[in-house]
Amino acid sequence: MNTSIVSEQQHRRLHPHKFALWVAIASILMMFAGLTSAFIVKSNQSGWRTFVLPNIFWVSTVLILTSSLTMLMAIRAFKNRALQQYRRILGVTFLLGVAFVICQVIGFEQLWNNNVQFKGASGAGQFFYAIAGLHAVHVIGGIIALLVIFLKSITGKTKSYDAVPVEVMGMYWHFVDLLWLYLMIFFMILG
Repeated sequence: MNTSIVSEQQHRRLHPHKFALWVAIASILMMFAGLTSAFIVKSNQSGWRTFVLPNIFWVSTVLILTSSLTMLMAIRAFKNRALQQYRRILGVTFLLGVAFVICQVIGFEQLWNNNVQFKGASGAGQFFYAIAGLHAVHVIGGIIALLVIFLKSITGKTKSYDAVPVEVMGMYWHFVDLLWLYLMIFFMILG
């Protein structure tokens, strides 16, 4: 058997961690598709009241999109074995993620103060809190994962030759970023 062919086939195979992440992403997408579909169906019922998103959600959108860019830069630095730069940029990505969640909480509070609450006949607020809250939970999970790989890089437990954990983290982070962009557009149009 030709070893170069085997090596090429092994190289092309999807890493199990990446496969698991794709399965998780598909599951999360189905959940959010179901929730946004339910929002659309429910919005056609009587008593539905729309709301305007506070501007802080636009700030959070800029923050999370910027964090996607810094995540790309961190992955590139890691692959170039520039570990000091990788740590620094990964730290910035972490801080942008935390700032995103803080902006979300402020936005939720502003909505609440504008009587977009769980009670009442209008389900728009209930759906928004559920959908955006679930997204925030997924971002918090990503922030925790960012912290773990950041701490591993500081303690020397990062294998500079193994980019898979960093790539998996990047894939997940870009996913939650794009998901938020979809949700912002969705609520801007239908909220």
